[in-house]
Order: sequence, then C-alpha cells, then structure tokens
Amino acid sequence: MNREEQQDDRAYEVVLNHEEQYSIWPADRPIPLGWRTCGKRGPKRECLAYIGQVWTDMRPLSLRKKMAEAEQSHEPPSSGPTPANHNQSRMDELVQYLVEGEHPVIASLRPKPSVAYFKECIDRDYVHIRFTDTQGGTELGVRLCSDATDLTHCDFQHGSGWVHLAGNLILNDVRVKCVADIDLETFAGTGHLELIDES
Repeated sequence: MNREEQQDDRAYEVVLNHEEQYSIWPADRPIPLGWRTCGKRGPKRECLAYIGQVWTDMRPLSLRKKMAEAEQSHEPPSSGPTPANHNQSRMDELVQYLVEGEHPVIASLRPKPSVAYFKECIDRDYVHIRFTDTQGGTELGVRLCSDATDLTHCDFQHGSGWVHLAGNLILNDVRVKCVADIDLETFAGTGHLELIDES
C-alpha cells in the first residue's frame, strides 16, 4: 500500500453505469450522472476488492448482448464435440465490435496534447488512436497510409478543422485498417476498423 492509500481514510461507494461497468466514488460526493450505487460502501481497498470479485466479465453490456445475438443468428447448432481450434477460427470479439459501426475515439497525445505535437505524429506517419467505448479503452498504434489520409479539411496553424486518418495494423492477430476523423480543437472524433482481405 502506498502512502497516498494509507492516508486516504474516506468512505467510498461502488458505482455501476448503464454498461454494467464498475468504479468507486467518494461517498460524501453526489453520484455523477450515468452512474448508480450498487449497495457496497467502505474503504477504497475494500471496495476495489469487491469489484474484483463481482466484475467477472469486463465486456460492456452492449457488447455482450451484441455477441450473444451474433452467436444465436449466425452459428449453426453444434452436432458434435467442439474442435480444438474453434476459438481461433472465430473473429476476435474486440475486432468484430470495432468493425461494426462508428465508435467514439480520441487522439492519444502523451505526453503533450497539443496541435503541434499531433502534427508531428502525423508527419511521422504514426499516431495513437484510442477507442473510448471499450473496457478500459483500446489504444491502437496506427501506421498511416499517406494515400488514405486526408488533411485538406484542417488548419494546423489555427488549430481548427478535422483530419481524416487511416492506417493498417494487426489487432489480436487480425489484419485491420483503422479509420478515424479527429477534430483538432478537441482531439476527439469517431472511428472504426475495417478488415483487410488477405485472400
């Protein structure tokens, strides 16, 4: 236990959001919008231990529902033992989720979030894009494709407009293209993955 944890004698509430993701919140402060208490209150370590026991599936509720629907609608009933390589043959769940529709993203610009640093990353043809609607956030290092990246809608000097970024990478052994539109004022936007056909 570090010194900060030793000095933290506040009571905390375990809170839950609409995606059934857990966190803790100081008990003497109003619960933030979008969260609700789940009946557990105590010291920080005790609340974190409780979360470790009850939060056994880290996927957001919407992803769990989507995966359950996909399994019911696309997979034929099993007629025998499951092959040993069954799990490897199915597309990775995270990849499948990020391929479907648009998702909120931010440009991850550590250690200095600025337009100048963002431009440096783009000039080096390598950026970090973080999908914020996955558990813990999914940060991808993207090697930009110059022919698919569009900077005609932005003004780096004044920090306005938006950039269209695209680049290839491998996520969980699946070759994909990451496509994202990022606003220069907020470094936020939307993005998705596209499967790369290797046939």
